[in-house]
Amino acid sequence: MTPVTFFLFIRQLFVFRGWEFSTKFLFVIYYVTAQSKMLDFRRKYIFTLLAIATAFFLLYSFLKNTFKCDPVIATSSAEVFSSSGGKVIYAITPTYYRPVQKAELTRIAQTLMLVPFVHWILIEDAAETSTLVHNVLNRTGLTSRSTQLNAKTPSNFKLGRNDPNWSKPRGVEQRNTALAWLRQHYRDHPRQPGVVFFMDDDNIYSIELFHEMQKISDSRVGVWPVGLVGGLMVEKPIVDETGTHVVGFNSLWRPERQFPIDMAGFGISLDLILDNPDAAFSYDVERGYQETAILRHVTTVDKLQPLANKCRDVLVWHTRTEATKLDGEKYLKKSGAKPSDFGMEV
Repeated sequence: MTPVTFFLFIRQLFVFRGWEFSTKFLFVIYYVTAQSKMLDFRRKYIFTLLAIATAFFLLYSFLKNTFKCDPVIATSSAEVFSSSGGKVIYAITPTYYRPVQKAELTRIAQTLMLVPFVHWILIEDAAETSTLVHNVLNRTGLTSRSTQLNAKTPSNFKLGRNDPNWSKPRGVEQRNTALAWLRQHYRDHPRQPGVVFFMDDDNIYSIELFHEMQKISDSRVGVWPVGLVGGLMVEKPIVDETGTHVVGFNSLWRPERQFPIDMAGFGISLDLILDNPDAAFSYDVERGYQETAILRHVTTVDKLQPLANKCRDVLVWHTRTEATKLDGEKYLKKSGAKPSDFGMEV
């Protein structure tokens, strides 16, 4: 292919893309450069370089616009707040690597794509943040309104292979790391109205729940029912006749707790977290008392704010993904073959 044929091809390609003016300009440059005897060698050399640069720029633009897949546009929490005038929901999610991690996070991410006033704080139980979590955020367009942290659980509090999941407190280090990040963030930035929500990665959340959280008043803790938890179809606060005050809970498991409530059943006004530095989770509490460990520092039962239609609507479900059976992978490993996901992220 001669140079003239090449530039004719490029011109025809970009005329097809609707960039006729640019390609005419390119062709004129090349034609003058190649045919004019009035130009000295130096000017001809400069015009040739200009023509080549223009051609490559147009080719790059063509390929970029032809093959790119635009991510969903996401805005930062500060931008959301200033544009909507509502509260930013800081959703705190401890997570760790396991076969279903990407599936669990993808499910939550695609819910949060529909709720633009949520800032997602993910804290990995690892020595460093992972590419897998970064990729989930990037693919769902949540990178600019999320924070990716890591905090490793001390070895003496790690679950063993055969330990039941309730035998040791989980997510303590990660949730406290997120709270520390929030407090540091607002030492460096002006305060704004917000809500802190502890959003575990094995639950299912309705987008209505996040809209309910925006109703939480300053210096209050909002509460609502949680489905499929504590051996019941629903655990819920019991409210008075007006539906404005919590008078008890229907929990059957350790009902003597000050706050017999699930982690997914409450949201805390941001100012309470910032004004009470002792509000945190602890390794030194009995099973089922993590919720009480933090709530006792910021509120009392009589000050709780019932939400979700006076605690009649279930907007979050405490589901658990079934343990993944990977006997086939064990066979592949034993036989010396490559795993089925070799070179892939599942």
